[in-house]
Amino acid sequence: MAKCDEGYRCEVCRQDVTSIVDSDLYLRFVIGELDAEVLHTSPERHIRCNPVLAQFIRNEGFQPVSVQGSFDRAQLDPVFVAQRELLLSRGYARLLELAAIDEDYDLREYPLPEALAKVR
Repeated sequence: MAKCDEGYRCEVCRQDVTSIVDSDLYLRFVIGELDAEVLHTSPERHIRCNPVLAQFIRNEGFQPVSVQGSFDRAQLDPVFVAQRELLLSRGYARLLELAAIDEDYDLREYPLPEALAKVR
């Protein structure tokens, strides 16, 4: 069976990642941290199964995530935290937009504008 027929299984909790809005893989892709060339070969996780990343998402539809220890946002540089929060929140909003589109959408148009600019 082809990988696309199997779906994407979270490498952390082993449950299926059934929606793009739950996908750590696509979140990292839309913010420019993952290249399209490796999208199909990279491990998948639910966003919430990657709390170090998820803690930066601020969206009224997303329950805040906290991290204990050295990677807790409270332990990090405030400027870095603000930049990360802006980027990840925009990335999550982009996933919500993509999920709402009824038609097939060109994968090359998924990323945020600044991520697209880096590739071009």
